[in-house]
Amino acid sequence: MPQASATQITLPGSEKTIESGALAGRTALVTGGASGIGRAVAASLAAAGAAVTVLDRDETGAKQVAADIGGDHVVADLCDPSVIGSLGLRADILVNNAGVQHVAPIEDFDPDQFVRIQRIMLEAPFRFARALLPGMYESGWGRMVHISSVHGHRASPFKSAYVSAKHGLEGLSKVIASEAAGRGVTSNTVCPGYVRTPLVEGQIADQARTHDIGESEVLDQILLAKTPVKRLIEPREVADMVTFLCGPGTDSITGSSFLMDGGWTAS
Repeated sequence: MPQASATQITLPGSEKTIESGALAGRTALVTGGASGIGRAVAASLAAAGAAVTVLDRDETGAKQVAADIGGDHVVADLCDPSVIGSLGLRADILVNNAGVQHVAPIEDFDPDQFVRIQRIMLEAPFRFARALLPGMYESGWGRMVHISSVHGHRASPFKSAYVSAKHGLEGLSKVIASEAAGRGVTSNTVCPGYVRTPLVEGQIADQARTHDIGESEVLDQILLAKTPVKRLIEPREVADMVTFLCGPGTDSITGSSFLMDGGWTAS
């Protein structure tokens, strides 16, 4: 892991900066950190003083984000979670963010795709926790934050693998929190609705073409139909929540699930 920098880092999509220092001396591992939410989380943790390693299968993207924040990068494809044990990673902070999506009715859902999604989004977080918990226990401090989803609490049609993985991740986080209680390690999930990422923006464009409607109508009528707050969540909002959960004064915040869904589950 690299040494933390004392500089300020501007978060992606935001003009504000966070003073470094709150996480000085801490090391962080962010999976799926080459773009989107992961990129914003890596930048936010680095801005707070942590030495961040960006893990992604996209070598170019991971290397660029690491260079931007003064961190390090690791290239790994979590389709094969067994590689995790060979990486020899240690970190005080783990952010399980890597994820993929596949949409199809259950009767048409490719079983191999279902297994692939469970490996990346549920088995890999388990294996990372298994690898990193001993070091956290030894030092008496650790933070695990798992990027879940509103789909960890609600189901949507045609997303059987994604919804199953996110529900499983919610349970895994609670088990970690229970086992780690009293040992200085916390485990929580952050559950956003639709976030403004390249993946979601591509989905909006595809839906607009498919339904022959404008992109704003796609947001209102399809993606955000169940959400009272009619806007996409910005990656930096998720990053701010993650950084808070890793910061001072959070020793008793564990086993919790933080919904950032624009009121979806409240209505």
